[in-house]
Amino acid sequence: MLLKDKKILVGVTGSIAIYKSLELIRLYIKAGAKVRVIMTEGAKKFISPITFEAISQSKVLDELNENWDKNQDYNHIDIGKWSDIFVIAPCSANTINKLSNGLADNLLLQTALAYPRIKLLAPAANTMMLKNPITQASLKMLNLCNFKLLSSQTKELVCKDVGDGAMAEPEEIFNATARELLKDDYWVNRKVVLSGGGTVEKIDEVRYISNFSSGKMAASMAKALYFKGADVCLVSSRGYENLPEEIHVIVVQSSAEMKNFLVDAIRVAKKGTLTKATLMDSSRPELIIKRPFLFMVAAISDYIPSFPQSGKMKKDMIGETWNLELKQNIDILEALDKNDLITIGFKAEMDKSSALNSAIKMLEKKNLDAVCLNILNDSNSFGSNDNKIELILKDDSYKFEGTKLNISLDILTNLQREFSHYE
Repeated sequence: MLLKDKKILVGVTGSIAIYKSLELIRLYIKAGAKVRVIMTEGAKKFISPITFEAISQSKVLDELNENWDKNQDYNHIDIGKWSDIFVIAPCSANTINKLSNGLADNLLLQTALAYPRIKLLAPAANTMMLKNPITQASLKMLNLCNFKLLSSQTKELVCKDVGDGAMAEPEEIFNATARELLKDDYWVNRKVVLSGGGTVEKIDEVRYISNFSSGKMAASMAKALYFKGADVCLVSSRGYENLPEEIHVIVVQSSAEMKNFLVDAIRVAKKGTLTKATLMDSSRPELIIKRPFLFMVAAISDYIPSFPQSGKMKKDMIGETWNLELKQNIDILEALDKNDLITIGFKAEMDKSSALNSAIKMLEKKNLDAVCLNILNDSNSFGSNDNKIELILKDDSYKFEGTKLNISLDILTNLQREFSHYE
């Protein structure tokens, strides 16, 4: 229930992409949000209001039923006051150009003109209409006027042209909506680096050794950080599919690759994000650098082949038995420069009796700020969507259970409380 009790107003305009809006609303409802819909007359030519009423579980507002009864809020002023965010998807070229000029000749435009908070806009139009200099100028104007513009897609359009103009996928619009509703000042623009997945160590060009880590926990942490407003870089071998496009993903295989890219990502993160803060006793702005975070979620191979081979080794060359020589791998987490970082390690254990002590030793030996302990068993194994995590800090600990995304959000809440004094 990521968006439990959030109030989302969805505006739909006349576009063939309107069928995607039904899926978008379904995603909002499934996440626990309350949804209301405004339809233009052009939108009603594509899909009947009753379909949107069935999906949203609320009455559609259109030109025929605006109501100013003091006991209702179905008018272009009160429905805006009701909602936490206004999403216009699809937004036609006609609506884009009207919005940028402050026109209000239908209910959707009147609502947008009176709406004081952020408005998400997902364009959908023929390529030539979208790329028209007038439409492009309108989009630039809207970008300055409390609108957040979502990128359209390049694909085959309904007119059979191939080009930019298809509306963003419902999941991308959902992710952008969740980010606007869930972002927190502590995390906004804070640079965060994560590692994820199990490393892949080459034996030859067709064989490798690895582990069962799915990368799902790292992906869930990355998504939770994105929703909170962070600037996220994920270095991972697997499990990164279907993440929001704004998350920077670096795909690696071996532990050597992972280390090299983590070093680069950390160096960039340490440059920080500059934000303006007004001094109490002066109107002069001050530049503040938010301290970056490092989440080491990846399962790094403890041992790697001593002599990886080029090409494919043949069975008749190896013989009936194969004594594969391995050597101990570098400890990436211990080797990384953790100065000026808040570093969170992840530890997976199977022996319940020694797991906590092992996690505490990791916290101290590797100079970490916290450790997330995951005790693996039949109900809590690699690749599952649920998890059990104990967040171990130097002076406290917290236990979480549930979906990996919900656990990730809980972890961030507790880390924020613990480390907010750094700024």
